[in-house]
Amino acid sequence: MTSPVLTFFNNKGGVGKTSLIYHLAWMFASLCKKVVIADLDPQANLTAFFLDEERIEDIWEKSTDGSTIYQCVQPIAGVGDIKEPILQNVAAGLYLLPGDVRLSHYEDTLSDAWPHSMGDTNLYRPMRILSSFWQIMQMAANQVEADIILVDIGPNLGAINRSVLIAADYVVIPLSADLFSLQGLKNLGPALKGWKQLWKKRLDNWQSSMEAPGYPNFQLPAGKMEVIGYLCQQHSARLDRPVKAYDKWLHRIPNVYRDAVLEQPPDAEVKQENDPYCLATIKHYRSLVPMAQEGRKPVFLLTSADGALGSHAYAVQDAKKDFEQFAYKIAEKIGMEI
Repeated sequence: MTSPVLTFFNNKGGVGKTSLIYHLAWMFASLCKKVVIADLDPQANLTAFFLDEERIEDIWEKSTDGSTIYQCVQPIAGVGDIKEPILQNVAAGLYLLPGDVRLSHYEDTLSDAWPHSMGDTNLYRPMRILSSFWQIMQMAANQVEADIILVDIGPNLGAINRSVLIAADYVVIPLSADLFSLQGLKNLGPALKGWKQLWKKRLDNWQSSMEAPGYPNFQLPAGKMEVIGYLCQQHSARLDRPVKAYDKWLHRIPNVYRDAVLEQPPDAEVKQENDPYCLATIKHYRSLVPMAQEGRKPVFLLTSADGALGSHAYAVQDAKKDFEQFAYKIAEKIGMEI
C-alpha cells in the first residue's frame, strides 16, 4: 500500500502556500489522521514553521543520513542509494521530513537523469533518481502508517519540482488575485500536462526494457498529478491596490483555470464564489499570524494564554471552522475518510 501524495503548487510565489500546508497538516492531525509533511522547497520555509532555528541548525550541522530530504538523496547523487528518512514528530499524528537549503544541489543530478531514463540500457539508476522523492516519501509514510503526505515545493518549473510533481497523486493550486498569479496558472497547466505525458513514456520504456524483470520489487509513481482545484486568498485592503483591481483578477480566475488546467471552454456564468473547482477562500488573519508564529502553532489553536482575547478569540474560532471545512473538502476530493 502507498499513501496518497498531495502537493500544493503554483510557479508564482507569495500566494500563501506554505502557511496553508502548515495549517492543513495541523487540521488533519486534529481530525485523527496521520500526516507526513515533506518540505521539498530548497528554501525550507515549511521546516521553519514547524521547528525553531536551534533545532534546524542541529539537524543541518549533524548531517546524519536521512535527517533531511537532502541527506536522503545525497548518496544517490554519488555512488550510493537513497537513505531511509528520519522524521521529526511535531505532535500527535504529525510528522515532518525536514527541508534543507542544500537540496538545490540535487537539481543537476535530476536534470542529467531525465534524458538517460529514455535510453535502451542502464535505466534502473536514472529511474531510481527521478522517483527518489516518491520513494523517500513512501518510506516515511510506511514508518508511521500515514494517511496522507502533504508536500511543499518552490515556485518554479525546474527539475526538482518536476520530480516532485511526478510523485504527486493530487495537486492543489493556491492563487492570489493578481496578474502574476494568473500568469503562473497559465504556465502551470501546460507544464503539468507535459510532465505527465513524458513520465508515462518513461514508465512504458522501463516496463518494456530487459532490465525491468530483474527488479520485481521496484515500484514507481504513476505520475497521476490530478489537479483537484484551486484556492484563493481573500482580499486584504491596501492603499496601493484598490478593491476594483482585486475584483478584476478574481473574476478571471475560474476561466483561466478552465482553459490552462482543464482545457475546457470558458463559462460566462461562473464566478469564483460558485465555482466547483474553488476549494476555499483563505482569509487574512492579520494580527493572529504573529501570535501563531511565536507560539509555533496554527492560528486555530491559539488560546487566551497566547493573547487571543476578545475579537481575536472569535477569529480563532472562525479560522478553525474554515480550515476544518477545507480539510473535509480535500478529503472528499481524494477519497480519504474522516
